[in-house]
Amino acid sequence: RMKFSFTEEQEAFRQEVRSFLKQELPPDWIGLEGIGDAYATHEVWVFQRAFRRKLAARGWLTLSWPKEYGGQGRSVMYQSIFNEEMGYYRAPNIGIGSSFVGPSLMRHGREDQKRQYLQAISRDEIDFCEGFTEPGSGSDLGSLKTRAELQGDYWVINGQKIFTSRAHRADICWLAARTDPGAPKHQGISIFLVDLKTPGITIRPIHDMRGIHYFNEVFYDNVHIPRENLVGQLNNGWHMIITTLDFERVTFGAGVGLVAGCRRMLEEMVGLANKNGKGHDSKTRHRLAETAIELDLARLFAYRVAWMHDQGLAPSAEASMAKVYSSETKQRLAAAAMQLLGYYGQLGPESKWAPLKGALEEFCLYSVSETIGAGTSEIQRNIVAIRGLGLP
Repeated sequence: RMKFSFTEEQEAFRQEVRSFLKQELPPDWIGLEGIGDAYATHEVWVFQRAFRRKLAARGWLTLSWPKEYGGQGRSVMYQSIFNEEMGYYRAPNIGIGSSFVGPSLMRHGREDQKRQYLQAISRDEIDFCEGFTEPGSGSDLGSLKTRAELQGDYWVINGQKIFTSRAHRADICWLAARTDPGAPKHQGISIFLVDLKTPGITIRPIHDMRGIHYFNEVFYDNVHIPRENLVGQLNNGWHMIITTLDFERVTFGAGVGLVAGCRRMLEEMVGLANKNGKGHDSKTRHRLAETAIELDLARLFAYRVAWMHDQGLAPSAEASMAKVYSSETKQRLAAAAMQLLGYYGQLGPESKWAPLKGALEEFCLYSVSETIGAGTSEIQRNIVAIRGLGLP
């Protein structure tokens, strides 16, 4: 039975993380919504990597990993507390290596692969991207067409990926490719570790609606990678994709860090409403109060997923439930905040009139992607229906 309180040790750890963030983040820090800027500008990217190295030195990038792989062996609840404080203070993201590539590799990789990559991830020595989505193969990921053919001691990869986040900053791609074109679409896929400096790889930028270069197209033209770069069993990639996406949903879309960032924005909206006089308007008060209740529920959804992990359970449908609720709550908060501030809310960081130094504009624009990334809300509801409710 889930407890709705933290231990004294957990609360002490929360205070330790909070003190660290107050000390290490600049006094005028407003955060990086969606971590896009960190990958778009060299200056902020350098700051993010330096910040992550400090987290790595404390063992905080891999809190819940086993000690033999560079972790601290703590519970997922400790990891969630850490994520919550990071989200509230809008700290630079810890990267997908420690968030979901590493945990997936621990579950499915060979021992030599674990030794090669996991310690390096824990020290923040390598950065990853995820090569899943293709043109015409997003939500229907099983229909991907990128091919990997075994030729002697090498896999030869041909195909195209799209919307590959941070590929231009990453060292290694966690790549899904079709290895048996004759098999049913969910059974002929494998996962590979691909060095992005390998000849034949072309990375082209995609600028998002904020004008930020975060996404990329990645083309694979007769790319040769060593035979041993296959992860796990041949043609067992779909199970690894599901594992990776479950970790991704827990970390980002369903994570308590997202909810904490929303709570910070709500507190700032309340402060602005009190300043501009709208705090006395009953409709405004009711809408903000409603959002506060929704965020409390989203936080409980997220911590329920963490608790299930600590109990040795597999929160697949529960992660999707949390992801849908928290991402859609964020969009409702963004709409409420924009309505509260009107045209001022649309001003970006470059305007001296922008409230919160333009953080609201970033918050609203990035919230659009929350119900798309890591699986759309429609896909999440299908997962809840099938895995949670047993529907056909």
